[in-house]
Amino acid sequence: MSEDRQQDEIRADNPAEKAETAGDDEQQRPRIRLVVLLPLIAFAVISAFFVWGLIKGNPRYIPSVLIGKPVPEFNLPPLAGARTLDGKPVPGLSSADLKAIPGIKLVSFFASWCVSCRQEHPFLMELARKKVIPIVGIAYKDAPEKSLAWLEELGNPYSRIGVDRKGRTGIDFGVYGIPESFFVDERGIIVYKYTGPLSPTAWEKEVVPALEKARRQAENGKGS
Repeated sequence: MSEDRQQDEIRADNPAEKAETAGDDEQQRPRIRLVVLLPLIAFAVISAFFVWGLIKGNPRYIPSVLIGKPVPEFNLPPLAGARTLDGKPVPGLSSADLKAIPGIKLVSFFASWCVSCRQEHPFLMELARKKVIPIVGIAYKDAPEKSLAWLEELGNPYSRIGVDRKGRTGIDFGVYGIPESFFVDERGIIVYKYTGPLSPTAWEKEVVPALEKARRQAENGKGS
């Protein structure tokens, strides 16, 4: 009989060792359960935010953690060949530029492959022509030549465009599905975010009230 087999038989005949082994198993089971449950709990918490937005009937109700915080630091190169509405070359975009532009401005994440971006584009052109609000763009995960061709076809509402080829700036902004519009005040603070294609109805019913509220809060802050 082998030595290993003899030791197994001795352990099998030893009640004390059996109890010790069973105790070790009992102690390990809660740990195993915890290791298994932790990822499930984290997934459930994250999913709850998305489910909440879907229950509301619109994913744009998913809150952004950046509201009330400074824009992430970034410095993006320009879209070569792009021209403004008055025919001037379009410069790139940085977080410093957002502070230099007076008042609240719209930061629009767009791409030529984005169907909803095409849907909202005529309204952005209208806002730009009427000079309702300064609009700057970030070309998100798009080939520059495709972004340029897209703007040449549909028109360019942006006074500045930053090329975010790899999507790094989008990640810093928390972008998860374009088009997404961030509204930034003169301090560089994000005061509102709108997910989905902007439209005249959304602008009047959701964006304008939110921006007016942000302006009032800023004025009250200056007076205090």
